[in-house]
Amino acid sequence: MHFFLTTVLFLSHCLYVSSTRCPPPLPPPPPPPPPPECPPPESTPPPPEPCQCQPILSFLDQRLAVVYPIIQSFKALITSDPFGVTQTWVGSDICKYEGFFCDNPPDNKSALAVAAIDFNGFQLSAPTLDGFIDALPDLAIFHANSNNFSGTITPKIASLPYLYELDLSNNQLSGPFPTAVLGVTDLFFFDIRFNFFTGSVPQQVFVKNFDFLFINNNNFGMRLPTNFGSTTAAYITLANNKFTGPIPRSIGKAAASLTEILFLNNQLTGCIPYEVGFLKTATVFDAGENSLTGPLPSSLGCLEKVEQLNFAGNFLYGQVPEVVCELGNLLNLSLSDNYFTKIGPSCRKLVRSGVLDLRKNCIRELPDQKSPLECFLSCLFRHPCPFPATYGFVPCNKSASILHSSGSGRQRRSSVPIDNGGLSTKKP
Repeated sequence: MHFFLTTVLFLSHCLYVSSTRCPPPLPPPPPPPPPPECPPPESTPPPPEPCQCQPILSFLDQRLAVVYPIIQSFKALITSDPFGVTQTWVGSDICKYEGFFCDNPPDNKSALAVAAIDFNGFQLSAPTLDGFIDALPDLAIFHANSNNFSGTITPKIASLPYLYELDLSNNQLSGPFPTAVLGVTDLFFFDIRFNFFTGSVPQQVFVKNFDFLFINNNNFGMRLPTNFGSTTAAYITLANNKFTGPIPRSIGKAAASLTEILFLNNQLTGCIPYEVGFLKTATVFDAGENSLTGPLPSSLGCLEKVEQLNFAGNFLYGQVPEVVCELGNLLNLSLSDNYFTKIGPSCRKLVRSGVLDLRKNCIRELPDQKSPLECFLSCLFRHPCPFPATYGFVPCNKSASILHSSGSGRQRRSSVPIDNGGLSTKKP
């Protein structure tokens, strides 16, 4: 019995100990992972961008390929093109661009290059021509009359070996006289009328082999140089500037070449030199609207080819020489607004025919003259001329009757007349 109880107690104790020392139950297993998400559907790829590459251009000559980017760079500078000229400056056929002309260059007759540019009247506007004219190595002619180009004429222009005509008239160019043109070896036509150039004109201009020198309607101001007569030019316009001093006596040296000379509307002083009478080829001599004084030289009677002679608006006085009024080709002799006091029968004849204008002088028997008081006061301020004996000298030694006999050619006109627009103080 005792054994039984002992056994029962022992088993009870074991059960108790076993119940207090057994490990806790295992945790539940983790939940299964979620199923993988489906990948998004593939998007449609964007269309390929159009090619931005410039088409490959094919040029007729390598020289045209060289100047193509130069032309396009200049085109990008143009700020106004009212006639759409630059719209034609597209593609490789530069010779068909409006205003561009191609030819065979002198150094290679089988090549093709831009030889001439004519922008006359295009009314293009650009801040500069630098990097354009001077970068066209085969350029022979550049005409750009009546545009709105600004800036100066680049010194690099002297590097152009073939340039012989340069017309930049009626633009907005400024600065001093472009001395670089003196280095252009074959330049014979130079026109910078109606711009805003200032300062003096180098004396070398008058020994340069120009045929045409048009620098009127600027702001040049200087005393006319003594070497003025060394010019070889046939046509010179200095009008509407601020040139001073007398007409140089050396002008007679230009007798073989000078055809038209315009001193109109400057500040010239002194007496008219008798050497003007040596200009045997002159058809136009215009020194109106200055401050010239003294008598009219009789040597002007030797200007057998002259058609237009203008000394209006000066301080000339004395008698109008009959030998001048007997010139056979004379179409217009303007002596108005001076202080002449006497004329002879040949001059009266020209007054009646309308060839000679003597309004506002001191010739009492003619209409529309200055007042007696003004004429009297002018006598008090007259300055005598040097070499007074030369004013009756006729160097051609032709009598008035011989000069008068050439009148049959009166209707002939000069071959290259200066456009009247070049004489005006306003732009054409």
